[in-house]
Amino acid sequence: MRQGFRGEIISFTDDPSFYGDKAVSHQKDGIIVVENGRVIARDKAEIIKTQFPDLAITDCSGYLIMPGFIDSHIHYTQLDCIAAGGETLLGWLEKKVFPTEQKFSDKAYATETADFFLKECLRNGTTSALVFATSYYQSVEALYNAALKADMRIITGNVLMDLAPKALANKIPKSLDDSEKLIQNWQGHGRLGYAVTPRFALTSSSEQLAGAGKILGEYPDILMQTHLAETKDECAAVKERFPKAGDYLEVYENFGLLTDRSVFAHCLYLSDSAFHRLAKSGAGIAFCPTSNLFLGSGLFNLEKARQHKITIGLGSDVGAGTSFSLLATMAEAYKTCRLQNYNLDPFYAFYLATLGGARLLGIDRYVGSLGMGQEADFILVNPAATPLLDRRTKNASLEEKLFALEIMGDDRAIAATYIKGKLAFGGIDPPPYLETILRDRW
Repeated sequence: MRQGFRGEIISFTDDPSFYGDKAVSHQKDGIIVVENGRVIARDKAEIIKTQFPDLAITDCSGYLIMPGFIDSHIHYTQLDCIAAGGETLLGWLEKKVFPTEQKFSDKAYATETADFFLKECLRNGTTSALVFATSYYQSVEALYNAALKADMRIITGNVLMDLAPKALANKIPKSLDDSEKLIQNWQGHGRLGYAVTPRFALTSSSEQLAGAGKILGEYPDILMQTHLAETKDECAAVKERFPKAGDYLEVYENFGLLTDRSVFAHCLYLSDSAFHRLAKSGAGIAFCPTSNLFLGSGLFNLEKARQHKITIGLGSDVGAGTSFSLLATMAEAYKTCRLQNYNLDPFYAFYLATLGGARLLGIDRYVGSLGMGQEADFILVNPAATPLLDRRTKNASLEEKLFALEIMGDDRAIAATYIKGKLAFGGIDPPPYLETILRDRW
């Protein structure tokens, strides 16, 4: 079925921090045409109506039509320890995260959590994500099954951590064999992808890290995700364990894990040399400001990473991160930048949450910009979702609207989420503040 959606359309063709207005695709009164789950046309409303005179059109007036958000780093298995505070990273992992992740030995718990997680993503406008599961094989399968049912573009992997509490430790060779089995069963199935997932250098033996690098080299279509230089204590512990490595990044580099398919979360404490090597390799960074601030880890230098032309996306990092909303994540990203005396421009912020994230995950040919032939994953964003937003954005320019949403937006601003042109959450003019009614719309 062919259908049109009419409203104010905003997306990006490139990085606006480098290319300015040329990278912004904006139709104040536009229509996107969707057929068989893909965008087949997009232009000003008057042009589309001439080209498709019999087109059934959904009126989205008053909303911004945007590509669905892409979360570059999130732990679905930490959902039930979100807002568990009082610790820095290493203590938080030991006391809060590892006990929570042990619950995924229960298949029913994993299945229910995966379903809730994806619904929460959709409620917040997130349509694609790079996701951490746990070291339990069934936690990965639970997420894949839920994503297949929701028809979402989800990339995940079996967490490799043989140096971990006994209940979570997945030893080699089984952990590596499980990874290969998951790749063979799920990679490319529906809209699903696989990422080799060593938790971080401290939780894997050298043999396991080497095995992860070998798998990454053998399967050219998969990604690698891990954590890098999140806290000073972590960096010191890595230096103690790997004294011959020049820096933390070199540990991954030595095991074949620094490639153009590698996504490193956090990267708060990197030298200029490490930034340069990341850029040269084509690897990218997931910027997770709510997590960095919540745990007191530090401030990511977005401007330095940008100047090195490193591919960057936004990550909510739930559960150290405090919200599924990439709008709320943008607000914390802005504050992180201001604390370092530079600004996060709203166009760049929304680029990071859409096309930037798609490029980081290597899925920009499918999603991220509402371009011709792309899968029609998009959201309706309401700049008047609250009385204060309404007052602030009334008669505002596009830049002012986006900045207000960047700073004050959250899940309430997501009026609807569409997956391949089909409504997956919300709808036009959802009843405000009636969460029970919204839940009934799944």
